[in-house]
Amino acid sequence: MAVRAAFNDALFVRPAVMFGADDAFLTTILKLLRQLPIYPMFGRGLTRLQPVYVEDVAEAVAQLMRRAETHLTIFEFGGPQVYSYAQFLRAVGHQAGLAPLLIPIPFVVWHALACVSEILTRPPLANQVELMQIDTVSSPEMPGFVELAISPQPVEAILQTLLGSRNAPERG
Repeated sequence: MAVRAAFNDALFVRPAVMFGADDAFLTTILKLLRQLPIYPMFGRGLTRLQPVYVEDVAEAVAQLMRRAETHLTIFEFGGPQVYSYAQFLRAVGHQAGLAPLLIPIPFVVWHALACVSEILTRPPLANQVELMQIDTVSSPEMPGFVELAISPQPVEAILQTLLGSRNAPERG
């Protein structure tokens, strides 16, 4: 690792895919699930995700920064549940009162779409395609939330809070 070579006492923090209010992950998925009658999935929806709430990761980092001895350590942070991509989409849809029809789209098609989108516009579709081909889960062998006595919040609880705040009437 180049960083380890340059900073031999560095502390590494590796969160799984993070979510929170107005993020680019959960908010985008929710928006697309609401807009599209048929949701095109990356691959067959088997990629494993362990989404983690951004505020839980921030609390963990704050605790780690207050510790005297944390060097030469890698902490991995994942949420309380591992989903397949398809399970995650269904769970988000269910929380929002939607029943999405999920259609698997092979990664080769996504790669072709990413190449075309790079020519026509500047969205980072290629990065999303690459990320959705690998599992983003924390390793049970690595230190994480347990060592810091943090109970990560489930995506469903946070999503209910986010949905409730968006459905609340505006006060003026």
